Amino acid sequence: MLIADLYIRVSTDEQADKGYSQRNQNEVLSRYCEINNITIRKTIYEDHSAKTFIRPQWQKYLAGLKNSKKDRPDLVLFTKWDRFSRNAPDAYQMIATLKSFGVEPQAMEQPLDMSVPENKMMLAIYLTAPEIENDRRALNVFYGMRRAKKEGRWMATAPIGYANKSSENGTKYIAPKEPEASILKLAFTELAKGKYSVSQIYHQAKEAGLGCSLNRFFEVIRNPVYCGILIIPKFKEEEKYFVKATHEPIISETLFYEVQDILEGRTKSIKAKVVAPDKLPLRGFIDCSRCTRTLCGSASKGRNAHYHYYHCSSKCGCRHKADEVNTSFIKELTSYVVNPDYAELFKEVIKDKYFELAGDTGQDRNNYIKQITGENNRITKARELLLIGDIDGIDFKAIKSESEQKILVLEAKLETLRNAVYIDYNSVEVLLDDAIVSLTKLNTIFCKSNVSEQRKLIGSMYPQKFTFETLKARTAKLGETYEDIYLINRYLEGKKNGVKETKFQLPRMVGPAGLEPATKRL
Repeated sequence: MLIADLYIRVSTDEQADKGYSQRNQNEVLSRYCEINNITIRKTIYEDHSAKTFIRPQWQKYLAGLKNSKKDRPDLVLFTKWDRFSRNAPDAYQMIATLKSFGVEPQAMEQPLDMSVPENKMMLAIYLTAPEIENDRRALNVFYGMRRAKKEGRWMATAPIGYANKSSENGTKYIAPKEPEASILKLAFTELAKGKYSVSQIYHQAKEAGLGCSLNRFFEVIRNPVYCGILIIPKFKEEEKYFVKATHEPIISETLFYEVQDILEGRTKSIKAKVVAPDKLPLRGFIDCSRCTRTLCGSASKGRNAHYHYYHCSSKCGCRHKADEVNTSFIKELTSYVVNPDYAELFKEVIKDKYFELAGDTGQDRNNYIKQITGENNRITKARELLLIGDIDGIDFKAIKSESEQKILVLEAKLETLRNAVYIDYNSVEVLLDDAIVSLTKLNTIFCKSNVSEQRKLIGSMYPQKFTFETLKARTAKLGETYEDIYLINRYLEGKKNGVKETKFQLPRMVGPAGLEPATKRL
């Protein structure tokens, strides 16, 4: 009597879509063995794809055949050959392996006598047909997903900051997920400023509740899905391009491209330390006057207290007491405090400048349109050169791809101008009132702020590092805003304390005679 092992395999999609069940296969195979007087040694249940033989239960079964030379079955039975494999080359190799163990694989519903050479052709058909079906199904899925991507739909697990959702009609989409979406928006905003490194922004986002690794964070800030753009990858003759997504973006396209400029070095970034000790707010802003290094800061322990110093890490010996440097800075800061008597004048000047800049928006819009037109003309000219044979198809594709990328960025900037909210005169005045009040109390605000806010103010005042000597001599390079405040203060103070420039051309009374005896007045 023959001895057989029953191999029962299903895959998850077949369970759900086609209604296959392990119990049904077990029943059919058991009845077949009963009718044909075949003894069942064991039954193997598998829930895995048949694309390869790297299946948990099959690997375990194969190891058992290798280790047991005496207790081996004569047959391995399954209902159809696609239960055994959907990969013809792997199937032939596995059949040879089983035969080397003295075990013959056989499909109950598609029986073949392997001793007949012509049956090998039928075996090839049985094994190849499922493989072709798999390939066709995979291709259909690929084309369907690519078509959906072209229509702006995200076809995968939702990225960080989004969640997978379903509409009432069953359409799948992604939507922003809080608090991750807000954290990412803040991270992009901080990156666009160019003040902190990516790792510093990542640690801030992680502390706020973002759950991902640093490498994943690098992928996130490079992914245009967050500004509502999907990448359609290159396929055959179709080049890679971008489409507008249907989901809600977390950030604007302009902000995304600003971050890319920072990451790729096209925009200069200013790196600054996030924190500093309370007694050393100027650490990292002062250069050594004796060498090319930047002064660091530390505390030295005395008998009764700690004493803080700004000092160079080299052997040049540059060293300044922190109290003296901080006092000099605060003294210097008072020169840039707006005099309350001139606050209204400052406000009027800033308002005039704002409305002057607001009028430049139309000019910027025209410049963007002009650049977009130029890139479209470039593509047209390249197409004409391709037709007459002056350039080949590869060069045309490179030119077209480069121009389309530039057009995409320019259109994003143009869209930002179109959606810009105009601030009316009254709104500007309200904002300026708060700003002017802060400028009139600049030194007080600095002294009462924490070290992080103090460093932000220092960074806004001095775009470049300075030495202690230039700080005392008031020759350190200032930001344009504070330099203007200082000059206006000096100009107005000079006018107040100086001689009046207006010359009056009015007749004056003749003074008393200077000679004795006095002469008669005219």
